[in-house]
Amino acid sequence: MTDATTPLLIKRYASRRLYNTETSDYVTLEDISGFISEGRDVQIIDLKSGDDLTRQYLLQIVAERESKGESVLPVAVLTDLVRSYTSQASSVVPQFLAMSFDMLRDSQSKVLDTVTKASPMGQVPGMDAFRAQQEAFFKAMTGGQWSGASGPAPKDEAAAPVAKAASEPKEDLDAIKAQLADLQEKLSKLGK
Repeated sequence: MTDATTPLLIKRYASRRLYNTETSDYVTLEDISGFISEGRDVQIIDLKSGDDLTRQYLLQIVAERESKGESVLPVAVLTDLVRSYTSQASSVVPQFLAMSFDMLRDSQSKVLDTVTKASPMGQVPGMDAFRAQQEAFFKAMTGGQWSGASGPAPKDEAAAPVAKAASEPKEDLDAIKAQLADLQEKLSKLGK
């Protein structure tokens, strides 16, 4: 059994074929995309030169998905990315994108919990269907990397924890609003 925290090593041969070193078989870009969707990091190395080709292949996967109509990135975002390569903003963009995706991952479970479980709204009929819909949305947005818990909220909570839970969503919502305002400010500065 392999350690899921260790990147899966893929070697590219001179023939441009990609070789999975764990399973000793050849793989395609679609296979690599599947590994990543399952939560596995990959590292793609050129066998002859030893160059790390991971970034090149990940960009190729994104480009192929976008060209097949699986549009995730709006044209305005793509345009801004192209501009960032030709401007001084290029030094800020990678950190900004990494922070944005980290914040999305960190806050997605808090948002879902706030809206569905931690508040008295979790007891409203139909909330389980809403929760399932939101989980599906987050899975789609994160390429299947959603790690939120599912299932109905416990029904035997005491009155004190319910009162505490009712105040926590407002604090979480305020924190999320502050984060979004901070991101909007940073984006507006990048656009200038």
